[in-house]
Amino acid sequence: MDASPLAFGLPHREPFVFVDEVVEAVPGSRALCRKMFDGTEPFFRGHFPGNPLVPGVLLTEALAQTAGIAAGRPAEGASYRLSAIRQMKFPRPARPGDAILLSAEKTADMGGVLQFNVMARVGGAAVAEGAIVLSTHPTRQSAP
Repeated sequence: MDASPLAFGLPHREPFVFVDEVVEAVPGSRALCRKMFDGTEPFFRGHFPGNPLVPGVLLTEALAQTAGIAAGRPAEGASYRLSAIRQMKFPRPARPGDAILLSAEKTADMGGVLQFNVMARVGGAAVAEGAIVLSTHPTRQSAP
């Protein structure tokens, strides 16, 4: 299996890819991915100096990208967009150098609107958990 998130249709590109490796994927159902922030990312200079934490919004984005991988490739001419973040909690901090395991499992599919239970763990302990909703949208074609 090609462990690159781009091989699973993730439309994001650097510097906005927050999945390093796809560990397991069952398109249309679930995905398990990994991410590690090495501490050199510029946002750590200010979040928080001397006590850096991975921002919750970036953990949430990594989980949304994992949900997109779990969703599988959308139909031709369509893409998934983040539509809702539900009950996201951050029970413990994630820090630079932590190996973050990201999981997403589809719990609902309502005609182009998909809901996933998501969780990020470090060493087995949850650092983020909640639900992500993705919806299908036509792909916007750029002008020549």
